[in-house]
Parts: sequence; structure tokens; C-alpha cells
Amino acid sequence: MGTSWYEKVKEFKSPIRVVATVLLRSRETLNSKVCELNQRIDELQSQVAQQRQQLEKQQQRMEALQQRAVEAERQRDQARQSVNLPEDPPLGTHGYGARMISLGINVARSIGLRGAVRALRVFFQWLGVEQAIPGRTSIRNWLQRLGIDELKQPVDSQESLVIMVDHSSQIGPEKVMLALGVNAATLPEPGKALTHEHVRVLAVKPGDSWKTADMEREYEALADNHGTPRAVLVDGAAELREGAKCLQKRREDMLVLRDFKHYAANVVKSLIGNNERFKEVSGKIGSTRSSIQQTELAHLRPPGPKPKARFMNLSNTLGWLTMILWLLRTPEAKARQGIRDERIQEKLGWVAEYAEEIAVWQECQDVVSASVTFINQQGLFHGAASELRAVIGNELEHATSKELARRLIDFVAESEEPLREGERLPNAWRGSAYGKCGQRKNFRNKCGYISRNYLKDRSNIKHGRMLLFCGQPAAVFNFFYLDFCCATIIAAAVFITIIGRAAVVATMYIRRYTFGYIATICLEQRYPGRTGHNRQRKQYCNYATKQQHKAR
Repeated sequence: MGTSWYEKVKEFKSPIRVVATVLLRSRETLNSKVCELNQRIDELQSQVAQQRQQLEKQQQRMEALQQRAVEAERQRDQARQSVNLPEDPPLGTHGYGARMISLGINVARSIGLRGAVRALRVFFQWLGVEQAIPGRTSIRNWLQRLGIDELKQPVDSQESLVIMVDHSSQIGPEKVMLALGVNAATLPEPGKALTHEHVRVLAVKPGDSWKTADMEREYEALADNHGTPRAVLVDGAAELREGAKCLQKRREDMLVLRDFKHYAANVVKSLIGNNERFKEVSGKIGSTRSSIQQTELAHLRPPGPKPKARFMNLSNTLGWLTMILWLLRTPEAKARQGIRDERIQEKLGWVAEYAEEIAVWQECQDVVSASVTFINQQGLFHGAASELRAVIGNELEHATSKELARRLIDFVAESEEPLREGERLPNAWRGSAYGKCGQRKNFRNKCGYISRNYLKDRSNIKHGRMLLFCGQPAAVFNFFYLDFCCATIIAAAVFITIIGRAAVVATMYIRRYTFGYIATICLEQRYPGRTGHNRQRKQYCNYATKQQHKAR
């Protein structure tokens, strides 16, 4: 039988109140722990619930993505099975339909001939469609035919027609006469210059001789095909200006205008070009370019020289001179980091000697730039001279720039005098289609043109060189590239011929002198001590050479 708790309690020495207090405190401690555990359980249960919700959302998202993937695969498979190109029957003997021809031409206008072929190939491969793709030569021929068709289209209005005529120059005697037409009634609003879309090609003709009589014949042909124009815009060439006067017999109010930018360049040349200091600077720029282009100063080399129209492109050169002056005066410039001051002074210090002249030339260039921009954007009209004077301003400091401004303003005043009241005509063609032609001149200057007879015999290529005015510069570049390849092949053939001939001559001399040396050795062995005699050696060598020629 166990011990009774009542008897056991009697053995405790602590009073009952103390024992009760301990028990009550223990119970409170246990209750607080239970509350903490219950609170922790509630927190964990809420976290579990949140995790379950997130898991459900992730599962729903995965199911949605899987459904979209399945739908995309279904659409892809359906697209692969159901790609149906529109009907595009071939046109005549072209082998391609109108849709493919239009697609090829439009793509080539943006990215070029070879790029168009590659882009079409990638596009149809992406569609998964087997489609015949035209080559670059086919696209080029289509562009050329479009260009010829554009040349045959009638002009919109003969009353307000302005014809721009110029000769392109390159190596060799051949030049190409290019005539563009502009409808003065549809000029862009004042403040905007002529663009490619405002002009159209009227004639492209190569020739070896372009005298006044030749130009009169071409002007008459233009008048027969497109009507007598209101004005003809030319540069300072006498044959272009004098030849256009024949059209005044057909139309009394026909004007012959001179291009403003060419005139400005001629005035700049007369004021600056003959200056000895300017000639010195031009020479030093060339030597500086060659001396620093492969050094640590290469990033400061001057711009390349312009072989033609030098005074129409002075802005880059004057900008370089101004920049060098600033660098010489600014030692902390970033462009001078890592370069010794002595080095810069050695190669570029000469520019500081012409600081005063550069300021004069730069002010002249500012006058020309402001004037050309004004004429390009505003055109020629009554009151243009007054507005140009306001654009130039009265703040010019040097006599040369003031004289330049006076001549330009007088030129505009003289040009606007015969205009009708309210009439507005273009007086500069730079920035329009002639600007696109200028982009190709550098290549033509090096390679020249195909012969005139070849252009005449091939009517489908005759106007191909100027098709950039009909919207495709890349076609012209590839056409020029063919000329370049032909010239390269001919030059290589000539070079190989010269090298081969030189090798034959060298071999003959080597054999001759080698045979003579062997003959000398034989003489030494046969007649010891006597082979030093020049006459005997020469006779024997001549005899050996004759025997060699007989054997050949």
C-alpha cells in the first residue's frame, strides 16, 4: 500500500501557503508557454495557407503558359501548313510576277541589291515557303527599266517648269550631261529646301565634247520633249549659260539663272584663293596630314583635300583650323591627353601663325553658309536680297567678308529683278537630286564611265548610271562596281605582262653572264695566267653569246 499524500505533507517544513504560491506560479508559467506555442502555431498555419495560395497561383500560371505554348505550336503548325502566297503569275519573259518585282525593287531601294536578295531569302525561309528569289542583276534591270520609263513621262506643267543642267566630271574626256526638272508651282514651303522627291530626271546623255552648239542642240531637244521652260538653272560654265539663250527664241520670258552656290564659290576663290597666305596654309595642311596620320596625333589629322570644287567645301578645312587653334590655346583639353606639348607644337604649332587670317576666312565661310542656307530654303523672289542682307547682318568685322557679303547680295538682287510679282523660283540645286549625284562622283572620278558607244548600243543600260534619281542609288553603285572590276582586271593583265617580260629579259642576261663566267673559268684552266687579258675574255664571251643565239 502506498504512502498517503496527507501523511507525506506532514513531513514538509514549508507552510501550505508557500507551497500553494509555488504551484500557482508554476501554473501561470505553463499557461504563458502554452499561449506562446498556440500563437506560433497560428503564425505557422497562416504561413502555410499563404504558401498554398502562392503554389496554387503558380500552378495556374504554369497551366496558362502551357496552354499558350500549345496554342502557339498549334498556330505555328497551322501557319506552316496554310501559308498561301497571293497569285503572282509571271510577266512576259521576266520569270517573276508583278508582286515579286515590286517587292524586290522596294527592298533594294532601302538596303541595296545584294542586301535585297539576302533579305528575301531569309524572309521566305522564315515562312517555310519554297519561293524562287530574283538575283541582283534582275532587280537592277527592273530598276533601270523603271528609270527609262520615268524619263519618258511628260512633265506636269510647262508654264512653271525649271530645268537644272550640269555636267558631271571624271577622269578622261567623257562627261555626262544631266538635266533635272522642277515644277516651280509645287516648290516646298519657304523654310524647306528642295529634296529628291521634288525633282525628276529629264535627260541623261554622255559626250566627249560639250560646246555651246552641242548644248543648244540638247536644249532644243529638251524643249521639244517637255516644252519650253520658265527658267534654266546652270552653273558658271559658258557653254551651259550661252547655250540656254537659244530657248528665248521660243519663249520671250524664259530666264537663264546662275546657281548661287557656284557663284559664291567663285567669289570666295577670287577673294581668298589668290592669297599667298591661303596657298601656304593649303600646302602645309597636305604635309601635316601625311606626317601625323600614323602617329599619336592621328585623331587630329586635317580633312582630305578636295580635287574639285575646293572652294565649295571649305567648311571642313576651316573647322579643322579653328579646332587646332583652340587646342593650342587649351592645354587641358582631352584631345591633348598623353601627348607632349612639344610634340603638338612641332606638328601643329604652325597653325597659330595664321590665326588672324583664319578668323577672316572663317567669317567669310559663315557668310557663305548663311547665304546658301537662305537660298536653299527660301528660293529666289522679289525681296530676297533685302532678306538676305538681314540674315547676314551688320556685325561683320573684316573687309574681305564685307566685300563677299556685298557681292552675294548684289547677285541676288540682280537675279530677282526679272521675276514676276509673287513668283518664286529655285536658285540652288544642292541638297536635291544633284546632292545624290554628288555622293557617287568620288567613285566616278576614279573609275570614269563606260564608253559612249557602249551606252548607245545598250539602250536598257544607257541611263542606268543616273537611276539614283529614280530612287535607287545602290543600282548605280553596282553598275560602277562592274566598271571598276573591269579596270582592275585589265590593270592586272598589263602588270602580269610587264612582269613576265622583265623576267624573260632578266633570265636572258643571267644566262649570258653565267655562260661568260663559265667560259672564263675554262680559259683559266686552258691558258693559265692569260685569262686576265680583257680582249681575249671579251672575244670568247662574244663567241659564246653568238653560239647561244644560234642554238636558240
